Amino acid sequence: MSTPPRFEEPGLAGESARGRAFAIGLRNRFRGITVREGLLVRGPAGWGEFSPFAEYGPREASRWWAACHEAAHQGWPEPLRDRVPVNVTVPAVDPERASEIVSAGGCATAKVKVAEKGQGWREDVARVEAVRAAIGPSGRVRVDANGAWDVDTAVRMVRELDRFDLEYVEQPCATLEELGEVRRRVDVPVAADESIRRAEDPMRVRAAEAADIVVLKVQPLGGVRAALRVARACGLPVVVSSAVESSVGLAAGVALAAALPDLPYACGLATTQMLTADVTTEPLLPEDGHLPVRPVRVDEEALAGVEVDAAAWRARARAAREADAEGTGGS
Repeated sequence: MSTPPRFEEPGLAGESARGRAFAIGLRNRFRGITVREGLLVRGPAGWGEFSPFAEYGPREASRWWAACHEAAHQGWPEPLRDRVPVNVTVPAVDPERASEIVSAGGCATAKVKVAEKGQGWREDVARVEAVRAAIGPSGRVRVDANGAWDVDTAVRMVRELDRFDLEYVEQPCATLEELGEVRRRVDVPVAADESIRRAEDPMRVRAAEAADIVVLKVQPLGGVRAALRVARACGLPVVVSSAVESSVGLAAGVALAAALPDLPYACGLATTQMLTADVTTEPLLPEDGHLPVRPVRVDEEALAGVEVDAAAWRARARAAREADAEGTGGS
């Protein structure tokens, strides 16, 4: 994968120095966190978000900075549609809570987190069963293991969960080789997520015949235009997903989904439902299972309600820029 563009124009250092940090609570624990944090910066094209997860170092975070810079300074390609179909995301919660989330989500597709550390397979089965009951026989259900299973466990669990009629299984195992083996042994389509966004060469997934679907996230791939290049090179159906950003970051995912020539699957972009607050008074929320394609305007009062000291985030943005300047942003 090519490295993100280098940002050498005057004033860039000042841009991140003026960035404003936020910390927003999550309604349910997700990916081991209960608070989503990040930095917002404003440029001539609008607002951008820089919100790599805590475990990401400067080299990987440089892609997230590229996406932030693109949003703030370039804007995005022209959309091909004015709304994007989306799924509700169900964290690794108990069945009752899973049912509540689906019922309140207003979507015809649900993505269910499975293989949560500290939980067993019976909890996964109960959660998916509850989601299927809540969404009804005509709804679509997909599961996401975040690469946590080995091949044999993945095959066994996919077959077990497919009695609830799975649309696909996302990242059942960690490596491309494992994904390819699972794909050959089950009838459920396999989607690649981490194998795309955290890989040196995201296009290997097609060559390895490891997936039927690719899941693309704008920030980890370096921006909307970079993600469109990956989509074209992969040549597989695309699901656009979020990194649980504020509506500012989420708007970039919507822009990617809106610019794709084909969009056969609902996208994982209804994640502002997972937040307890936002940085705008008009958050991107589903309407009849779709998100509108529109700009997001930061509201000063809303941002002030979630704003935190920005020093640490400004330092992360500076480190990400420096990693890119050294030519190491492709990790």
